[in-house]
Amino acid sequence: MSRRTKIVATLGPATDRPGVLQGLIESGVNVFRLNFSHGRSQDHLLRARQIRELSDASNTSVAILADLQGPKIRIQGFKNNSIVLKAGDLFCLDTALGEQSGDQTGVGVDYKELVEQCSAGDTLLLDDGRIRLQVVSIEETRVHCKVLFGGTLSNKKGINKLGGGLSAPALTDKDYKDMRTAAKLGADYVAVSFPSTADDINQARNAMVAEHSQARIVAKIERAEAVSDKALLDEIILASDAVMVARGDLGVEIGDPQLIGVQKYLIKRARQLNRCVITATQMMETMINNPMPTRAEVFDVANAVLDGTDAVMLSAETAAGQYPLEAVRAMSETCIGAEKEPSTRRSSYRLERNFQRIDEAIAMSTIYAANHLEGVAAVICLTESGSTPLWMSRLSTGLPIFAFSKQTATRRRVALYRGVYSIPFDAAAFPVDSVNDEAMNELKKRGLINEGDCVILTKGSITGALGGTDSMKILRA
Repeated sequence: MSRRTKIVATLGPATDRPGVLQGLIESGVNVFRLNFSHGRSQDHLLRARQIRELSDASNTSVAILADLQGPKIRIQGFKNNSIVLKAGDLFCLDTALGEQSGDQTGVGVDYKELVEQCSAGDTLLLDDGRIRLQVVSIEETRVHCKVLFGGTLSNKKGINKLGGGLSAPALTDKDYKDMRTAAKLGADYVAVSFPSTADDINQARNAMVAEHSQARIVAKIERAEAVSDKALLDEIILASDAVMVARGDLGVEIGDPQLIGVQKYLIKRARQLNRCVITATQMMETMINNPMPTRAEVFDVANAVLDGTDAVMLSAETAAGQYPLEAVRAMSETCIGAEKEPSTRRSSYRLERNFQRIDEAIAMSTIYAANHLEGVAAVICLTESGSTPLWMSRLSTGLPIFAFSKQTATRRRVALYRGVYSIPFDAAAFPVDSVNDEAMNELKKRGLINEGDCVILTKGSITGALGGTDSMKILRA
């Protein structure tokens, strides 16, 4: 229970190796990401089944995040698979060119609206910004460009526009198909790529409900338009259950120097609006090929932890890297190191705010008391939906928050919440006057508290009622 920040690990060929998935669970992965940009539906279904089997066998609640591909705008292919561009070269992006017809003069594009959404003087970024083109002119289906920064350009690389403005719909036909797969495999979270409005999130939620799924929706913040308007950003965050600081495409569109401040703001704002936040992309990128991270990567992860992120994410490091277990362990050690900083354990936020809901007021009061009463060792939250431990985790504390729930879906869901740990517990199985003692005994049996420790417990007057938390009690073990 020493690490409060959660770890998201992406599955792929590297984790299919014998024993690796089990090792990831044992190393403390809290959420497994299935990247629907790669692999077949049957691959994701098989991996999800293995996650459930292994986590159940180890009595560990882990969440599954299904990450939709979204409308990635890409070039088509080259006759010889790749070319080399040099600064000053003229190069054409042609929406009418064949799929494998690219050469040194130009390449096809799978996004027909590119010619309508570009103007002379715009800067286009290819392959995550590694190649930079300036639009010179536009003619029918062709966008004529001059190469500003060159390099090797290969098939199917992505296109972004500096400052944003390429606005393909967030949900594609493939995404709707993948959401059916996500529902079938029992995903706890579904991530929507490139949302530009709250309606994008609502559409995804409605699609999952139609598939009889209760999966929570994650908004991947990766469009410049989404972060340039704070009112719009708030709408997107509030429509979602969690947000992901997707630093790849977002950094390409707004530039890395601006990304630093945007990341900090996104983490802070998500927490203020009672939403979880995941910090992602290239956090320990060098560990794809090396058994140790760089000092810069350690600082990057630590800074996200210090800013209050709920989770940090590994992508290719675990999906395709040579050292997936080492990457998780290095990230875990970094989180623990950052969490020793006293500022991560105290919070003055919301002390002057009025609350509209009783259960939220109880949650906030509990963490305030826990942080200021000497001798408190833990917080127990009897919960059905997981809302109360979510609110608790929005305030910083060094104390563990134990979400006691009989609901399997809730225990998996809270795996993403910073500082929250789930324990199977059915309050209805005990007489009303003994529930508190039984909950305390559960922590004692697990060696999580000692005799004489103080514990703060929250619950509702009506057992099993959603949103019914209305009491807080300070107990002595």
